[in-house]
Amino acid sequence: MRLAALTIPALALVLITAIAIGAWLVVGQSTSSGEGRPPASVYQGAGETNLDLESADNILYLDLPAGRVTIQMRPDLAPKHVARIKELTRQGYYDGLSFHRVIEDFMAQGGDPLGTGAGGSGINIPAEFSSQKFERGVVGMARSRNIDSADSQFFIMLGNARWLDGKYTVWGRVIEGMGAVDALKKGDKTANGKISGEPDKIVRMLIKADAAD
Repeated sequence: MRLAALTIPALALVLITAIAIGAWLVVGQSTSSGEGRPPASVYQGAGETNLDLESADNILYLDLPAGRVTIQMRPDLAPKHVARIKELTRQGYYDGLSFHRVIEDFMAQGGDPLGTGAGGSGINIPAEFSSQKFERGVVGMARSRNIDSADSQFFIMLGNARWLDGKYTVWGRVIEGMGAVDALKKGDKTANGKISGEPDKIVRMLIKADAAD
């Protein structure tokens, strides 16, 4: 957000809007539309033990319509989240899923098989909060009001949102290709980032260690 040229009343409005957007992310994974679905199970894995951040096994390729995004995963901050993301990626789970909610200067959210913000894989991951700041390029996990409800949905920061610090799990950071994230189709800020028409989709997600190119 560009605050420098705003008047005091306008600045107050921006701050109120930012707080409201941040609060909405808490319910970014809707619980109301989950009626009739069996309750999610809890991730039982031990978590990622390879803490070498330069390892090809900790580098994620996210191919978008505008190009490839390279994400350095952070098992040192969120070993269970990284392990689960790797599992889903290697299953091809994310391929073809949409970025259903994109708010300019805030974040782009995707990874929902329903494309509505209400879906997931059915396995929740316990929160792994850290001191990592939510700044541009950081990749975090969406959740409902339950702090241990993260599943498959994730978001990439398009700007800085320090009000999220310590409230969401950080599991990676974009190290190349941020322009392709910026190019994602934007949603309406007044409608919590809802996309009008067809949203942009993930072409493919894969681990660098598994990639042939």
